[in-house]
Amino acid sequence: MDNMVDHVDEQNVNQVVDHGKAIPDPVPDPPGFELPLLLFAGFRTLIDRLHAELARQGHPDVRPAHGFALQAIAASPHGSTASDIGRRLGVSKQAAGKTVDRLLTLGYAERADDPTDARRKLVRLTPHGVDALTRSAAVFDTLRAEWASALGPDRVRDLETALRTVVPTEATFRLDATSWLGGS
Repeated sequence: MDNMVDHVDEQNVNQVVDHGKAIPDPVPDPPGFELPLLLFAGFRTLIDRLHAELARQGHPDVRPAHGFALQAIAASPHGSTASDIGRRLGVSKQAAGKTVDRLLTLGYAERADDPTDARRKLVRLTPHGVDALTRSAAVFDTLRAEWASALGPDRVRDLETALRTVVPTEATFRLDATSWLGGS
């Protein structure tokens, strides 16, 4: 006999499988280029929603590069030099300096003398900068909760774990995208 009981479902109804019929082929993997596009689209969706919400909450001038720079400045409790910020972001000291100058103009950061080296200036967050980072963290928590609601919390945790496995630690905070997006 070619038919046999394959398994019992929740209602204890026997499921019969006809082994004489072909099993359908599994769904083929999508083309390789789709993964980076989906990851980038997911990133853009989160960042764009973050910045729309920050604008509503009193931070209309903050741009994605500013957020990364604010994080880099906050990484050192006593302040950071433009070189330190550039290294953390994977950009030149000059590029970091331009971003810092903009943050100073917008009131998110301030320069201070380095107490250990009179030749150096440190960049520190102002209360306005701390507020932007605090609000960003809360918005990211909300956005993550939305993804968890849509996908399920286990799938979101699995996604985060999988990405931590394949993304090198030193690559998680780099901004030097212009070189691979065609800029100089």
